[in-house]
Amino acid sequence: MSKLPPPYPEGHALLEGKNVLITAAAGAGIGFAAARRCIEEGARVFISDVHPLRTEQAAESLSEVADAPVGFRLCDVTSEDQVRSLVAAAVESLGHIDVLINNAGLGGTCDVVDMQDDDWFRVIDVTLHSAFRMTRAVLPHMIERARGAIVNNASVLGWRAQKGQSHYAAAKAGVMALTRCSALEVAEQGVRINAVAPSFATHPFLEKTTPKEQLQALEAAEAYGRGAQPWEVANVMVFLGSDYASYMTGEIVSVSSQRA
Repeated sequence: MSKLPPPYPEGHALLEGKNVLITAAAGAGIGFAAARRCIEEGARVFISDVHPLRTEQAAESLSEVADAPVGFRLCDVTSEDQVRSLVAAAVESLGHIDVLINNAGLGGTCDVVDMQDDDWFRVIDVTLHSAFRMTRAVLPHMIERARGAIVNNASVLGWRAQKGQSHYAAAKAGVMALTRCSALEVAEQGVRINAVAPSFATHPFLEKTTPKEQLQALEAAEAYGRGAQPWEVANVMVFLGSDYASYMTGEIVSVSSQRA
């Protein structure tokens, strides 16, 4: 069996006419792939990240795909003020927000016995608290319009155990719980909230920061013998943000072969 990914898909107008706000969309990971796929599916996007140069470069690259300027704003998702400013800027730029993709997250490997408070709180803050802050900030806007979709980025580690991942797994399990509970709270107001749970997606940054042996072990655990391409995860995010997922809310969709 080939370990190569399938051909890159063409757009099918799944998000035609919709406006999408995406966090952590700079670089070469899932966030940027999601922004590109949203554009290719007909959406207008507004992106954010905490890295000035990478965010500007991402916006320029996406503008070429969109054949129109793509708005962006720097945002540290651990700051309530910056989160509020981001949502306001996106609304001002796009007119309204149909879809929010909460992609921000922070990982790392450390056993509990060696973990410092700062290590724990930083991962929880960036990965879990950011999804809460962004959701809370955008919900009044969506509730007022009686429509909207939020897509959170969780992880299969929210279900299964792995050494050295207590902080990250706890954060992602929290994202799953936040997804399910908040979805029930706003279902009657016309807002849907779902999440994807990838195993791992390969991209240049991951390859630079992760030992080759560890990546090979992760790939060997996958049915396809490879990690996902970021756009393969982004495709499921696009689906959950689209009207094709109109009867789905509070769901966690595993984008993996982990059989979690």
